[in-house]
Amino acid sequence: MKVPPSSAPAVFARLTAWQTQHGRHDLPWQNTRDPYRVWLSEIMLQQTQVSTVLGYYGRFLQRFPDVLALAAAPLDDVLALWSGLGYYSRARNLHRCAQAVVAEWGGAYPASSAALQTLPGIGPSTAAAIAAFCFGEPISIFDGNVKRVLARCLGFEGDLSDARQARGLMAQAQALLPPAPSPSDMVAYTQGLMDLGATVCRRTRPVCGQCPLATDCVALRTGQTGQLPLKTKRSKRSTQAWWWLVARRPDGAVWLGKRPDTGIWAELHCFPEFESLALLQAAPGLVGQGCGQPQLGAPVKHVLTHRDLVLTPVVVDVPQDWVWSGASSAGGAWVFPGQVAGVGVPTPVARWLAQWAPSAAPLQAVSAL
Repeated sequence: MKVPPSSAPAVFARLTAWQTQHGRHDLPWQNTRDPYRVWLSEIMLQQTQVSTVLGYYGRFLQRFPDVLALAAAPLDDVLALWSGLGYYSRARNLHRCAQAVVAEWGGAYPASSAALQTLPGIGPSTAAAIAAFCFGEPISIFDGNVKRVLARCLGFEGDLSDARQARGLMAQAQALLPPAPSPSDMVAYTQGLMDLGATVCRRTRPVCGQCPLATDCVALRTGQTGQLPLKTKRSKRSTQAWWWLVARRPDGAVWLGKRPDTGIWAELHCFPEFESLALLQAAPGLVGQGCGQPQLGAPVKHVLTHRDLVLTPVVVDVPQDWVWSGASSAGGAWVFPGQVAGVGVPTPVARWLAQWAPSAAPLQAVSAL
């Protein structure tokens, strides 16, 4: 279904007016035209709830107040501050993007969505958000929430897992914009799309009685709010088991190796992992170096986008001068549980280090299994 020419101005006007009166206005990244702050918030908010981002955004700005400070920082510092926020490729791209802005644009973000998309980690929707919020460009954002709002409002029945259909809905999103909206109206409309998708036109249990687009909404009129947007292609989930080697020195420090620069948790510090307990027990450095009996901790399930990890820590007491000689030996570090500031670690490692103590985490000798 294409946007009727007569309805486009109504949708834009209603959503702009609604956001002004009922939208969110107190988020720390609002009420600014600073592209650095808008960009940072947009990257943090990708696949992450606002409540989670609120705890990181201020700390990140305090440490890296502008793009020059971020570009000059070591990647390890960026990853350490990002620890726990997940999807760590965002942090790596954030760092690369800051360096590109400084090196290629003199520290000033380009003002068009097209130019913004040439920077690392900035896709069409993020570029549109920066361009609309900061430079008044008349271009529509197109993230997951916006797809849901527009698919329902317009009665768009195309399968959004099909790139061609997604492009069709994107074209209709752009058609809703008036020819020359003011920069302030573009800010209100763009924020309105975000707010509507987050607070009213929710994935489940939408609050249609509070929606400013209810009179225009095809899905509401035809009883399809539960069916739209349509996305039939779903990724298959898998489960993978890892055994973590937690090498513990007499002083309580544990060894974290630095992961490769590609793959899951790239360049973060993590316990060396093995696909079986037998492989862990046969690992280099654990035989004939005065190491203690391996002891199993409680398995932990960690949910990723397309798979679940079942992580079993295996604690091995090692001598004070013990050296790990496995594949993750380069760039590794000895850390004390509860004291990992300055080291980027994945969420399950951070939780284990923060909560684990011999009295709180009973271990089971491997030989007793």
